[in-house]
Amino acid sequence: MAFDAIFLSALADELRKKLIGARVDKIQQPEKNCLILQVHDRTFSGKLLLSAAGGSARAHLTETSPENPAQPPMFCMLLRKHLTGARIAEITQPPLERLLDFTMDCTDELGEPCRKHLIAELTGRSANIILLGGDGRVLDCLRRVDLEDSEKRQLLPGLYYHLPPLAEKRDPRTTDERTVAQLLAEIDTPVRLEKLLLDRFGGLSPLVCRELAFVSAGDVDADIAQMTSAQRSACAARLAAAFAEMTPETAAPYLLWEGARPREFSYRPIGQYGDYLRQERMPSFSALLDAFYAGRDQQDRMRQRTQSIHKAISTRYERVCRKLAAQQQELAGATDREKLRRAGDLIMANLHAIRRGQTLLRTADLYDPEGKTIELRLRPELSAQQNAARYYKEYAKAKTAEKVLGEQIALGEHEKAYLAGVLDEIARAESEADVTEIREELIEGGYVRRTEKKRMKTPPQKPMLFRSSGGFTIRAGRNNRQNDALTTKLSAKMDIWLHVQKQAGAHVVIECNGAEPDDDTFTEAAQIAVWFSQARDGENVAVDCTPIKYVKKPAGAKPGMVIYTQYRTLYVTPDEAVIKKLTVG
Repeated sequence: MAFDAIFLSALADELRKKLIGARVDKIQQPEKNCLILQVHDRTFSGKLLLSAAGGSARAHLTETSPENPAQPPMFCMLLRKHLTGARIAEITQPPLERLLDFTMDCTDELGEPCRKHLIAELTGRSANIILLGGDGRVLDCLRRVDLEDSEKRQLLPGLYYHLPPLAEKRDPRTTDERTVAQLLAEIDTPVRLEKLLLDRFGGLSPLVCRELAFVSAGDVDADIAQMTSAQRSACAARLAAAFAEMTPETAAPYLLWEGARPREFSYRPIGQYGDYLRQERMPSFSALLDAFYAGRDQQDRMRQRTQSIHKAISTRYERVCRKLAAQQQELAGATDREKLRRAGDLIMANLHAIRRGQTLLRTADLYDPEGKTIELRLRPELSAQQNAARYYKEYAKAKTAEKVLGEQIALGEHEKAYLAGVLDEIARAESEADVTEIREELIEGGYVRRTEKKRMKTPPQKPMLFRSSGGFTIRAGRNNRQNDALTTKLSAKMDIWLHVQKQAGAHVVIECNGAEPDDDTFTEAAQIAVWFSQARDGENVAVDCTPIKYVKKPAGAKPGMVIYTQYRTLYVTPDEAVIKKLTVG
């Protein structure tokens, strides 16, 4: 991705057109490293997102509405105190810096007008958000930096703010063709053009440096030392032309897709990937960043919030799998019990030939059609009758073990399927409410302990809602609790129930209201069932469907577990675009 200083300059120009003069109405801190400022003026109302997260530091307008914590963090409270009601007077960016300075017109405690600065340092792992007073001193920052963290630059309340150390590199926007040609002419040892650009010029990301090498030399791995004088001159001319286009007026937001997933973004077209990545020009830089980071941030948030229960259920799932493997191995031994009964019978048939103290009996096998000789181990301290009784006892024990093991394996398979379903639910959780419902289910099932006081009961979430192209309402459970409610309480007997065959996933119901769903509705509902299941990435996935009246929940079954009959099977491949089009809520 190319969130470099040149990209930021184009983004800053876009933000100025929207935000200069806008008033800050509300400040939220939904995540540790993320702030959202709700702003408005006469012609615009929106949300400014500032993120100092290490892998996704950025600033842009956003359409997302992340959940907020019940208690706002201290830094959020401080910003509310100083900036609520402030107007954004300026947005500036130091040359070649990934830093934005939002100058705010505020009022102090006495009601006098004053200026404060909200600094967004968008510099990877060291990213930070800093509030400055009018005198340039730090009022506070998202991530405090003391002497232990850095000897060169501290960020603590009361200290004067200084810009980060500036790397001594050329500004490509002010570099002409003659200077570029001279720089290339000086190279006499093997050096890739991409590396030279990254080392000598500021404000350029590795992605853009590779692209500049591609458009100016025809190869991302072009070696300057292998170029002729004419090739270097032509390369310098193309580079100078590319540098001249690095202005907010000529920059445009491009998002590169790998299938359905955003892979890269830039402020210029990217041709180095050929047809491998699909390139899309976005309506704005903010829309680009929203599309690129929204899904990733959601996944990161859910991964953090579900980490503890995911670990507990994964451990339990692995334990159940190991136990099942051992039981199935033991069962395989128990099913060979007929040999024990036959051994007892052969000993009884040879009582006259066995002497006390004998350790081995060789005799014809009466159960073998060819009458082959068989050897049977005997305990010398036991009589012949006692040896036979021992074999009969082991036979009876193996017979009982087969029955018990069969029951235990059946229970284990049910638990394995249930835990696999829970892991799938955790992976699909999209909100704190989803996580809370899953955690409560696991607490009630005894899989995890309650680590905090039980909160007030919140109303259960409603299942996901979709509308088919034929006008039928389709609902899908988000978790086992919703699956149970949807299948056993909220649906009519003649509604159509769908579920991915032999895999964990959502219960999906087509509301019929006396009408027969069309084929497209069946296909779309089946796609929904696959999309919200473990088989999301599969093709031609089997989905069973049947009227609700043929779906039963056995007594004592775990949440989400049902049995069904009288079904037919559809085979579909899910399409994310179709799912989004059908989604109502």
